[in-house]
Amino acid sequence: MTLTIGVDVGGTKVAGGVVDDAGTVLVQTRRDTPADDVAKTRDVIIEVVTELAAGHAVEAVGIGAAGWIDASRSTVLFAPNLAWRDEPLRTYVGDATGLPVIVENDGNVAAWAEFRYGAARDADDSMVMFTIGTGVGGGIVLGGDLVRGANGIAAELGHMLTVPDGHQCGCGRLGCIEQYASGSALVRFARAAARQEPHRATALLELAGGEAETITGPMVTAAAKGGDPVSTESFAQVGRWLGTSLADMAQILDPQVLVVGGGVIDAGDLLLGPTRRSFADALAQRSRLPVAEVRPAELGNTAGVIGAADLARRI
Repeated sequence: MTLTIGVDVGGTKVAGGVVDDAGTVLVQTRRDTPADDVAKTRDVIIEVVTELAAGHAVEAVGIGAAGWIDASRSTVLFAPNLAWRDEPLRTYVGDATGLPVIVENDGNVAAWAEFRYGAARDADDSMVMFTIGTGVGGGIVLGGDLVRGANGIAAELGHMLTVPDGHQCGCGRLGCIEQYASGSALVRFARAAARQEPHRATALLELAGGEAETITGPMVTAAAKGGDPVSTESFAQVGRWLGTSLADMAQILDPQVLVVGGGVIDAGDLLLGPTRRSFADALAQRSRLPVAEVRPAELGNTAGVIGAADLARRI
């Protein structure tokens, strides 16, 4: 049995685990991320790896980081929430621990985990995964391998153009899918509707203390589960946009499986129902041809650790 370490580095936490070749996390640890201090963040990662390696005979380390990683899987080119700029993370961690290290984008490692051990584990060729959180991320597997692009920064799925001249995106473009199918978009839709039709958002506004501007994503989910009209319609809007983007992926790549993950997936059929309907409507002309099934992600918060560890096994 081969053991490797996976580390999932985000803006608030550094989570690590020892993972076997069946994708089972044997032991885990976690630290807060000192996100505004490059050196301290690096040291926390090394602490996590050192702690996990002390109790297990591990062979390599995989690190999933929220940022753009170079083609050699060694340097974090840019991490908007971690203050990393051209950070040679593989060298630092490898020199400190004496272990082989691979660094990969967090969306890619989560997608790889779902392909190998999660919602798409029955696929042997291809999968596209959208992660729906504050923003929209994801990953693409084709021919059994992650699609990384010439410079290592492919599969920025959240920044596909959806609405020409639409809402301003943090990337600088107008109308990215991230502005219409993310957790942030869900909240924006709900706040706008609650202001315009407060009588249809009674439960939601009660949770928000009567103020539309204090509505949060978990409030929208809770109210929607109770049947609040504005909340359920906000999920329907997100699902409509997400379904059309999944249909685009089906048309372009023809993958075996399409996976939807991220925090918003906790809403279950409130999101997946309208997503699947929109997906089917967009592909009505393909009704006689095979098309990928839309599935929810299965691995949750462990996907980053599992995917990073499995990629490390392939160094």
